[in-house]
Amino acid sequence: MDIKVMDIVGRRSYNCDILFRVIDIRKINDQTFAVLYGEDFRLVADAPYKDLVVINQSQRVKLSEEYRTLEEQSLRLFTQDVELIKQRSEYEATGGYVKPSNYFQMPGRVLHLDGDSTYLKKCLGLYEKIGVPVLGIHCNEKEMPDKIGELVDFYRPDILVITGHDAYSKAKGKITDINAYRHSKHFVQTVKEARKKIPHLDQLVIFAGACQSHFESLIHAGANFASSPSRINIHALDPVYIVAKISFTPFMERINVWDVLRNTLTGEKGLGGIDTRGVLRTGMPYRPVQAEEE
Repeated sequence: MDIKVMDIVGRRSYNCDILFRVIDIRKINDQTFAVLYGEDFRLVADAPYKDLVVINQSQRVKLSEEYRTLEEQSLRLFTQDVELIKQRSEYEATGGYVKPSNYFQMPGRVLHLDGDSTYLKKCLGLYEKIGVPVLGIHCNEKEMPDKIGELVDFYRPDILVITGHDAYSKAKGKITDINAYRHSKHFVQTVKEARKKIPHLDQLVIFAGACQSHFESLIHAGANFASSPSRINIHALDPVYIVAKISFTPFMERINVWDVLRNTLTGEKGLGGIDTRGVLRTGMPYRPVQAEEE
């Protein structure tokens, strides 16, 4: 069977454990290779054309069931967390429910840069479902360092997400060598450029990284949260869960790192960070302006 760009495939040598989209097909020294993007994980890989097998719709549904179940469970737990935060904020804003609840809340605004347009669309749908104000921009990982400064100046976000695809290649160097990673160095430089604009860790909260990214370099560059401490794959939606938790945590509260990680799909092996303040602000009074009757 011929394999074409945008086909969903698996790798025979890995027992088709991860679904990939074919992004490009190239010939190198008379051998045909495909560039693959993970369908559920933020992983980029090269694979011999002969190693690939097309996954039909029924196989895709079967292989994706486990991921869908994890997504639903994670979303349910996270929604419970957000509701508890909102109830606590309401209790505090109304003096223990003594005063009328005429307050309003301003969750942190998110600027989400993503190297994958399909993942970006999935993430934006989840942001909307949770209620996080967000602007999403599709941007090639290599172009992010050049574009981030202008974007931060223009949009002035509270939270910045820098993500896309990444991968560690043992053939390119040791696990400590950032040049052995597909896009980690681009993510690191993007974080550094953002920190030139807003150095303070609590004035701009940054999540950076993708599958197998060089976690230590991203944190040292100025990210509050990053992937991947154990160099494992992270789920496409994990950045949303992290920044949404930050967006809905009051700015006077410190976020415990474990509280942020525990309801993600990947957990502490794929994600980590440093103590950070929330960015939610509460105001009052809330008085809806009604249109005057003619």
